[in-house]
Amino acid sequence: MCANYQSVTAQDRLLAHFGAQRPRDEVPPEVYPGGFAPFVVRARDRAELARDARLGLFGLVPHWARDLAFGRRTYNARSETVHEKPSFRDAWRQGRRCVVPAEAVYEPNWESGKAVRWRIARRDGLPMGIAGLWGWWRAPDGREWLSFTMLTVNADGHAVFGRMHRPGEEKRMVAILDEAEYDRWLDGDVDSARALLAPYPAERLVAEPAPRPPAPRR
Repeated sequence: MCANYQSVTAQDRLLAHFGAQRPRDEVPPEVYPGGFAPFVVRARDRAELARDARLGLFGLVPHWARDLAFGRRTYNARSETVHEKPSFRDAWRQGRRCVVPAEAVYEPNWESGKAVRWRIARRDGLPMGIAGLWGWWRAPDGREWLSFTMLTVNADGHAVFGRMHRPGEEKRMVAILDEAEYDRWLDGDVDSARALLAPYPAERLVAEPAPRPPAPRR
């Protein structure tokens, strides 16, 4: 599971690795559920680019939700059940797939007996492209909001993500795509897309403790 990650905010990295231009709005470097961050979709009206980066809330808000707070519990979607869960099934069936650009994800490691935040990134220093779904929600005042979720897969026995979270809990990890798979994920049929949802090789990742700095004293 991933509730905290470092978004790709640099224009040159978004363009070089995802073929999309950065949204104009400011984006915080670290993202939590309910926060804004870019996600990448197939460009529909920009002939100069194959892909487009949009800004949305981290946590999918389905069209029938009562408010945006719904997304604070839908920031991850299990790949095994995404097609049937009410929160995600419309986005899945309608092919609203996206790629979430991330420099790193943060997970709790309990090997010391208490939760220590660890940073997980690609060993080669390139950004991750995480498989996601996106949707839109219309507020009572008529304003439309975009949102997205990250898909997860089982990580039991994974040399990196298998070390995260409490002992005895099911091990999960975000579905990290290879660069060559982005177009297939965005444009492929359902069966083709589902085949991409697999654990990312542990040897291509690096993980290290990254505790949050203490809050400044007042």
